[in-house]
Amino acid sequence: MRVLNGVDEVRAAAGQHLGYSDYHAVTQQDIDTFAALTGDDQWIHVDTERAKDGPFGGTIAHGLLTLSLGPRLVRSIYRIDGMQMSVNYGYDRIRFPAPVPAGAKIRVGAALEGVDDVSSGVQVRVGFTWEIEGAPKPACVATMLLRYTV
Repeated sequence: MRVLNGVDEVRAAAGQHLGYSDYHAVTQQDIDTFAALTGDDQWIHVDTERAKDGPFGGTIAHGLLTLSLGPRLVRSIYRIDGMQMSVNYGYDRIRFPAPVPAGAKIRVGAALEGVDDVSSGVQVRVGFTWEIEGAPKPACVATMLLRYTV
C-alpha cells in the first residue's frame, strides 16, 4: 500500500499510477443484495433463468454496484494521511464499457490525476479503472473527486 502524507506528497504524486487492488469476486448474492437495497431488480440482474437467454448469457452486476465497490477495493492501493478531513465530492466521467457477469472477478487500478486548490483545502482527482479478470474491456472507468481540508 502506498501512503501519501500531507498535501506536498499528494501534489508530488500527481500524474502517477498508484497501483492495483486484489481481485474481488462479484457474486449473485452481492447483486441480489444490491438490487434489494436500491430497488433495481431488473431481470438482467436478478432472474438467473431468464438471463441465460438474455443478451449477456447470464445475470450481470449493476453498473452502480461496480462503481460502489471502488472505495472498498482502493483501500488496499493507497491512503492519504496528514490532512484534517476528507469528503467524497463526487465523480466525473463515469462509464460502464463492459458488463460484469455474476461470479466474475474485478479489480481496480488507481492513478492520481491531479490536485487543485479549493477554498477549503485541495481537491484530488483519482482515476479509477475497474478491470474484469480476463476481459478485454474495463467494467467501469471514472474519476473520483475527493476534497481534503489541510
